Amino acid sequence: MTALLKQGCADLEEHEREEKQTKIRPEIYQYAELKKQINEIVRMSTWWERHGIDWAKIAFAAFVVFPIGLRYLASGGVGNYLLGLFLLGCTYSTLAHKGGHNASHGSLCKSKGWSNFWVWLFVEPIGSYSSAQGIDIHIKTHHPHTNVIGLGDSSAWKAPFLSAYIYMFLAPTSLPFVMPVVAVGQLWGQWEKLIKCVFSMLAGSAILTYIIMRACDYNAVEALLTLYISRCVLSVPWIHVNIFQHIGLPMYSNETRPPRLPLMATGCLNLGNNFLFDHCFGHALISCHVEHHLFPQLSDNMCLKVKPLVRQYLKDHNLPYNEDTYLNRLKVFLEKYDELMVSPPAISEFAAFGLK
Repeated sequence: MTALLKQGCADLEEHEREEKQTKIRPEIYQYAELKKQINEIVRMSTWWERHGIDWAKIAFAAFVVFPIGLRYLASGGVGNYLLGLFLLGCTYSTLAHKGGHNASHGSLCKSKGWSNFWVWLFVEPIGSYSSAQGIDIHIKTHHPHTNVIGLGDSSAWKAPFLSAYIYMFLAPTSLPFVMPVVAVGQLWGQWEKLIKCVFSMLAGSAILTYIIMRACDYNAVEALLTLYISRCVLSVPWIHVNIFQHIGLPMYSNETRPPRLPLMATGCLNLGNNFLFDHCFGHALISCHVEHHLFPQLSDNMCLKVKPLVRQYLKDHNLPYNEDTYLNRLKVFLEKYDELMVSPPAISEFAAFGLK
């Protein structure tokens, strides 16, 4: 009798576990099903679609936009100087942000060795940040734990001691100075990595400064100041898109987080198409961020290609597909800055067909 009672209790507990699992992970949320369809699209795509288009944009920025920007800087006059700064700023963002982001996910080429090289080049000499820390924070923490409090909750982007307008419009211009300092702080104690990173950052800045000096007939101070200002050109929208994509959406505890598909569907947001941002930051960071978080190994162009399928799949399975415009998100963050960027986020619970 006792044995039967124990067996009955065990069966009941097993049934409750299965029932709970069914509520959290219903059959419709099959990430593998969607992934299979995406893999087929990738398999049928050409090298040009998978990698070539994004390489063409990076090369165009480096070998066309950058020289034109230098030409304007060397031409004299306030108008030419401002236009030259803008073009150099677009080049910097395309290489450091779009190139570095794609390379860190291995989406620019199949070779792991070459991917590591491109990550180093775009992130350290050009972007003046640690490629190792970028991978640890972004690839190993933010992506697998998107909107999970204490892990990938985007809290690193918050500065609650700053007021709304200072944070949103003035503080981003300090990024070209702050990011190298942050990198040094993060690598402190890892002396080999620190020395390599500092050397790469200094060498990259020195080479770019020398190019500006030679091309524009500037002295060292003028060239350094021009380099710094050019890196500030898109720093304000760069901060904006990084907070608009996740903050203000459902946040979960690690214990109650939903499965991958609803986690990414509820915790990511696509901004509207923007020619400048899409090309300088990449589709994966702007108009295809949901797709990027579901399939981070895809290049910007491939994220754009699979976007209709992902949108339809999520809608067919009663999952949200978050979209908003840049200006709408800006308005929300300015109106609710304290709630979104200062106060701790509320914990959401995902229950099959909705949030509570």
